[in-house]
Amino acid sequence: MKIGLYFGTFNPIHVGHLIIANHMAEHADLDQVWMVVTPHNPLKKKSTLLDDYHRLQMVHLASEDFPKIKPSDIEFKLSQPNYTVNTLVHLQEKYPNYEFSLIMGEDNLRSLHKWKNYEAILAHHEIYVYPRISTEAENATFKNHPKIHMIDAPVVEISSTFIRDNIKKGKNVQPLLPTKVWEYIDHNNFYKK
Repeated sequence: MKIGLYFGTFNPIHVGHLIIANHMAEHADLDQVWMVVTPHNPLKKKSTLLDDYHRLQMVHLASEDFPKIKPSDIEFKLSQPNYTVNTLVHLQEKYPNYEFSLIMGEDNLRSLHKWKNYEAILAHHEIYVYPRISTEAENATFKNHPKIHMIDAPVVEISSTFIRDNIKKGKNVQPLLPTKVWEYIDHNNFYKK
């Protein structure tokens, strides 16, 4: 089975994440997309994150109507802060018959050369890249790499930061979130402070 790993803090998961995950599940050469909830991204401040299990629960709620999209808490069990290369090694050991690929935005592809052991990732895993709007000069380092596949997915420019900031300001962001995720956030009064 070919699994696409879509990593994120999903703080919160929003319709943009689902659009990308579903597009990859339907249009890339993948059997499933696993939404890997990251407990602590080394590049983000931990204090801004909701509790890991609340974010995982929101991914469960968001993905339950999509049979090819699965929530994953695999990184919860690994030492923190964690790096993608360690997660890939762990998954390959746990599921030796599965083939794991990464899903990332073009913005992340630009910084791939800064990732821990990125050469090992590229040697053993395919990477599916979705487009992002950017004003940065394009880094062509990996564009023609045989393991990197540019996927013509919808460009979605919704951010979890925008959603959190606007909930705090009392704005209605309901259209940007799956209904059950919005209800969970509203019920728990998340992001209001």
